[in-house]
Amino acid sequence: MSDENQEYTKDYSDDAFWGKIKSYAKKAGKGVLEPALKMYFALKDSDTPLWAKSTIVGALGYFISPIDAIPDLIPVLGYTDDVGVLAAALAAVSAYIKEEHKEKAQQMLQKWLG
Repeated sequence: MSDENQEYTKDYSDDAFWGKIKSYAKKAGKGVLEPALKMYFALKDSDTPLWAKSTIVGALGYFISPIDAIPDLIPVLGYTDDVGVLAAALAAVSAYIKEEHKEKAQQMLQKWLG
């Protein structure tokens, strides 16, 4: 994980993650939520190695953090930086994203977004 993302690990907690997801689900949309949820479920999996969990925590911490390169409150553009960070982290840990993680993410998205 890059030093830049490591600084966001302090912003990560399960409560902060779920608070952000619940508050911004419809506004953020599937493109932001799907990779975040996949990685969250991989983070909770005991099979995921520590280096991958560290990468995930950094990316999810960035997503949660109110201090972004592009503030989330800016219409349309607000989540573009989050998508980039989440996509890069997802690519790095993709070997540890199991089918069950994808299914859980899809179930939650269906429940929240229809």
